[in-house]
Amino acid sequence: MLNETHDPAQRSWVASANVENTDFPIQNLPFGVLSGGGGDTSDGRIGVAIGESILDLRAVSAAGLLAHLEPEIVRACESSTLNALMQQGRRSWSPLRLALSRLLRDGSPSQDRLKSCIVPQKDATLGLPASIGDFTDFFASVHHASRAGATVRPDQPLLPNYDWIPIAYHGRSSSVRAGPVTIVRPRGQIMHSGAALPVFQPTGKLDYEAELGFFVGPGNALGAPIGMGQADEQIFGLCLLNDWSARDIQSWESKPLGPFLAKNFATVISPWVVTWEALEPYRVPWQRGERTLLGYLQSEDNERDGGIDIQISVELQSALMRAQGMQALRISTTSSRHGHWSLAQMVAHHTSNGCDLRPGDLIGTGTQSGPAVQEAGCLLELTASEPLHLPTGERRKFVEDGDAIRLAGRCSRPGYRSIGFGQCVTLISA
Repeated sequence: MLNETHDPAQRSWVASANVENTDFPIQNLPFGVLSGGGGDTSDGRIGVAIGESILDLRAVSAAGLLAHLEPEIVRACESSTLNALMQQGRRSWSPLRLALSRLLRDGSPSQDRLKSCIVPQKDATLGLPASIGDFTDFFASVHHASRAGATVRPDQPLLPNYDWIPIAYHGRSSSVRAGPVTIVRPRGQIMHSGAALPVFQPTGKLDYEAELGFFVGPGNALGAPIGMGQADEQIFGLCLLNDWSARDIQSWESKPLGPFLAKNFATVISPWVVTWEALEPYRVPWQRGERTLLGYLQSEDNERDGGIDIQISVELQSALMRAQGMQALRISTTSSRHGHWSLAQMVAHHTSNGCDLRPGDLIGTGTQSGPAVQEAGCLLELTASEPLHLPTGERRKFVEDGDAIRLAGRCSRPGYRSIGFGQCVTLISA
């Protein structure tokens, strides 16, 4: 599936896209929704990140530079969300990506006409890239499941179904936000150890979860499952995702039906959606245990390249660190290649009972943790044996008021240009 848009030798006439280690070289071209900046002051228009700038697709269309594409693609580019483009599928996504790559390359004959379509990222406000109808969050890291499970079931961290079923819960789409965003510490019922009665109070165990999210493309009709062979066609692109959790509320309310108020108060995503096509060079073989899966979750393509190697890092900056001018502290780094279940398997299982997915639905992978403790994707795992020690002398078991949590993602492979996801930032209200 590699093509000229992945060519590491390509350079852009947007100078900042050629800087070493930029998240947004011309080989990336992620989509988002911006307001402000440029001549269009309307709320919500589609943009493509290129270096430190954004290409405003509504302005590009108005300049007539997308006229060679199918009319439905052009109309989708003029929308205020990505839903219409997501609905069209790869037959539209690939030609648009190719057209944008050619427009932004060094030597493009359209360079002078495009300059008025460029908006500095610093002048724009980024929002949710799509109208999210439904949000489902999976539990796809066996390392996270094992370590988190050990805190409540030391003798049986993994339940018998984990190795057979891609487990998930349905979240709340109304509380999904694009970062940077400030959230308020949630309140809820908590049963303290040794207590006879629960209390209603702010959570004392606020935790982040470093995940990936992916947006659904065309979707499927009710009663028509998506097979493993078609699952890739449903993935428009990926973002970073932080599914905030109140661990003390979660432990009390989750029996027998699973998470509810402990999860639905805030889910934060990065505003840029890196397309599945842009991530082709970083796909890797999908690897897991020896158990033979049920047939609907198997495919040769999935075993060959169903995994994806995205490095995910987490940084924490306390209010005191900011006050003293200290940079955020990197507290963990992991890779999505450790996932126990692939994205294709999540799609296939989600629809296996006939459930219909719709364009713009958001699916989370669950906390992405690696085999080593320092690769943990949440504080529940990371501080299980001892708290974090911050350079200010502060200690952390869980996230405190005033803390900022920053997720970053990056893909690298020898022979290809490294690309990134930008950042997913959340500040806890002091």
